[in-house]
Amino acid sequence: MKTTIMSPVEFAALDPADTLVFDCRHDLFRPGFGRTAYAAGHLPGAYHLHLDHDLSGKIIPGTTGRHPLPDMTAFADFIGGFGLTARTQVLCYDDKGGGIAARLWWMMRSLGHDAVAVLNGGIRAWEAAGYDLEVGVNNPEEPATSSAPHLAPSTLLRTCDRALIDVLKDNPEWRLIDSRTAPRFRGEQEPIDPVAGHIPGAVNLPWPENLTEGRFKTPAELKIRFADLVDEADHNVFYCGSGVTACHNILAYNIAFGKMPGLYPGSWSEWIVER
Repeated sequence: MKTTIMSPVEFAALDPADTLVFDCRHDLFRPGFGRTAYAAGHLPGAYHLHLDHDLSGKIIPGTTGRHPLPDMTAFADFIGGFGLTARTQVLCYDDKGGGIAARLWWMMRSLGHDAVAVLNGGIRAWEAAGYDLEVGVNNPEEPATSSAPHLAPSTLLRTCDRALIDVLKDNPEWRLIDSRTAPRFRGEQEPIDPVAGHIPGAVNLPWPENLTEGRFKTPAELKIRFADLVDEADHNVFYCGSGVTACHNILAYNIAFGKMPGLYPGSWSEWIVER
């Protein structure tokens, strides 16, 4: 069972009957890109999940950020409809080093399904290893009954709402980590949200720095990267622009330490909503 990342060679050796593959490619500025790219070529047997529609809930103007978590009970029913069982190995991938796929990884882990991994290096690594792509669109068969009764939304990992962030951001026993790139953290650039800057008290660990040439750094390297955080894993709370790439930092932290830190799902795009 793989619970963090998986290489193309490792995945190719698995029995397809015991796996589920999800293509999570997405472009924030071209919402239709992922589906188009998926149809043009994807890992054999893969299904496409759209960040906006499948991995996020409804945006409520004046309340939520750009990618609020969906109702997790409903998501458990949805993902179970792909034939997921307790022993299924799930693999998710994208073309951004896992920046989008890590959102699905976190959601699956939060429901108690540990056998989920991100394809290390994404679809480019798959092609570079000499494996074929499949074209067209795969649709799941409707199961007669739920195939994933093991999914339990009540096991949701530590998440922090805006009220809790207000409390912990100045508490030395907690650490709030902004996962966006440094220019966005410093407020020098803001290509997406209407307000630039960061949550007071946060430190910056840009998620792309978990990678070397598109693949995750070694556990030893990632331990050094996260060395200045507090010792208690879930007292480290990651956020980003909308709660997506923060999951990449959580995945990297888990690779390093085998523990799960916290997530502020609403992230910067929720924080800046007028209160």
